[in-house]
Amino acid sequence: MLSSTTLGYDDLPELLTRITGDEKHDSSALSTLDVVWVLYDRVLRVDPADPDDPARDRFLLSKGHGPAAYYAVLAAKGFVDPDALPGFGAFDSVLGHHPDRMLVPGVEISSGSLGHGLPIALGMALALDAHERRGRVVCLVGDAELDEGSNWEAVQVAGRLDVGRLTAVVVDNRSSTYHWPGGIAARFAAEGWSAERVDGRDHDALERALSRTGDRPRLVVAEVAR
Repeated sequence: MLSSTTLGYDDLPELLTRITGDEKHDSSALSTLDVVWVLYDRVLRVDPADPDDPARDRFLLSKGHGPAAYYAVLAAKGFVDPDALPGFGAFDSVLGHHPDRMLVPGVEISSGSLGHGLPIALGMALALDAHERRGRVVCLVGDAELDEGSNWEAVQVAGRLDVGRLTAVVVDNRSSTYHWPGGIAARFAAEGWSAERVDGRDHDALERALSRTGDRPRLVVAEVAR
C-alpha cells in the first residue's frame, strides 16, 4: 500500500489508475499533471499539516471538470489519503467530479464551471493585499477556458492594478475554439502582464517560470501536446 509520506512523481501513474470512470476526463486532467506536480513539489508554500495557514500560497484549479491529476498530486503530497482515490465520484466520497473546498483539504475553491477561477483568484490576491498578508495566488486555467469572457475582465483589471502576487498558468493543449491573435501570451502582455511560454512537460523550465514574481501579474503558458 502506498503511503503519502513516501510518494514522488513516479508514483503518480499508479495513483491515477486508482481513479476510474468516464468523468475522470483523462486527456483534460493529464494535460495539467506536470504543472500541478511542479507547483506542489517545488514552488508553492503549502503544508498538508496546516492547510489553512493564513500565510500559505493559494492554488486554484479553475479547470475543475478534470481534477484527477489534482487529486493524485494532493494524495502524493499528503493532503488526501491515497486510499480515497478509488472512491472518486461515489456518493459518499469527498473526491467529487469537481473539487469541493468544503470536503478536500488544501482545495481553495469549488470549481468546475469554467471561467470563474481567475476572477476569484484576482479577488483573493486583492484581499491578501488589503490585509497585508503573505502568500501568492496561482490559478490554473485551460486554453479553451479563455473563451469565457469573465477571464478577460480579470486579466484587464489585474494588469491595470499591477497585482504582482497573482500568477495565471494556462495549459495550452490546442483545444481552444477561437484562439487568440498573436497567441495567449501576447494577449496577456498587452494587458500589462509579464508573460512566458514554456514546455508544459519540462519540470525545470516550469519551476523557473513559476518561481518568478514581480510587480506585475504573471502568466505562464505551459504548452502540452494533446
